Amino acid sequence: MELQNELEVATFAGGCFWCTEAVFLELNGVNKVVSGYIGGKTINPTYKDICNGDTGHAEAIQITFDPNIISFGELLEIFFATHDPTTLNRQGNDIGTQYRSEIFYNNEAQNQLAEEYIALMIKENTFGKPIVTKISAASKFYEAEDYHQNYYNQNKVQGYCSYIITPKIEKLQKVYKDKLKK
Repeated sequence: MELQNELEVATFAGGCFWCTEAVFLELNGVNKVVSGYIGGKTINPTYKDICNGDTGHAEAIQITFDPNIISFGELLEIFFATHDPTTLNRQGNDIGTQYRSEIFYNNEAQNQLAEEYIALMIKENTFGKPIVTKISAASKFYEAEDYHQNYYNQNKVQGYCSYIITPKIEKLQKVYKDKLKK
């Protein structure tokens, strides 16, 4: 019997999507990462629309992954290790509801795993502060403009990338080297 290669989708908001996209593109088992917008009321939002935080959308990434290579639980672990889930509507100097920490589950198993993962981190006081990450059912995901896709890899020398994203990638490469693409 042949093993079917069923891909799954995970949707995370953890601040600037350039940062989160760059992290997850490095992982073995991740086939595709798309930057976009989710969780708001505006239809077909643009970057300009969401910048003031009034649309309700979060900058987010949609990850297509092979659960036979990397599990949703492993993606959750890396999500929480590479952003601050204790700051409300903020990641570093990026401030506003569009930079919130939120998991948008695509099925009930993801919802349950996210709930259990956060409960465990609260019980173990992992961050020493309350976790503000929301868990919501995935709504329509709108792909961001082309220039936002694979932004870090195309703009590594740009100031924001070199000072904010490169240290996240270096941490990922050090701590999760067994999970990286070869």
